[in-house]
Amino acid sequence: MRFACGSAWRTRLGYAAHSVRLPALRAGGGVCVLVMAAVCWTAAAPARAHHSYGATYDTSREIKLEGTLVQFIYRNPHTFVHVQAPDDSGVSQRWAIEWSGTSQLANNGITRDTLHVGDAVVIVGRPSRVAGEYRVLMVSLKRPSDGFSWGSKQGEAVD
Repeated sequence: MRFACGSAWRTRLGYAAHSVRLPALRAGGGVCVLVMAAVCWTAAAPARAHHSYGATYDTSREIKLEGTLVQFIYRNPHTFVHVQAPDDSGVSQRWAIEWSGTSQLANNGITRDTLHVGDAVVIVGRPSRVAGEYRVLMVSLKRPSDGFSWGSKQGEAVD
């Protein structure tokens, strides 16, 4: 069986202007399917190598932030909420709170219009492992002005 996926694929695999004889897996082009699967598997390596939250955040601790929302970045792979809130010393800091991706949030009813700059929020999260870094992994969020909350119901967790 001849490798017949097209000259572009032969070139990418290092087989320029000639065809290569490969053993047939099954009649009708099984080799082409196998090669395409291998290419897709390799291209998806970054997705399979997703980072561990435990490497970035201290998952054994939780902190509570009470402050004002200064930025809401609704995007993939992770949404971020930036809040101006005091640190342990009472000094106001800008905190970056990592949240879920847009698909998971949308499944929980969160859209890009759910939060607004200026909202007073209370956030519970897991702090960064790096001392002096004002970064947190979201555990729960509450907006006292209208009772909105996230993180207390089934399925509301950062994966």
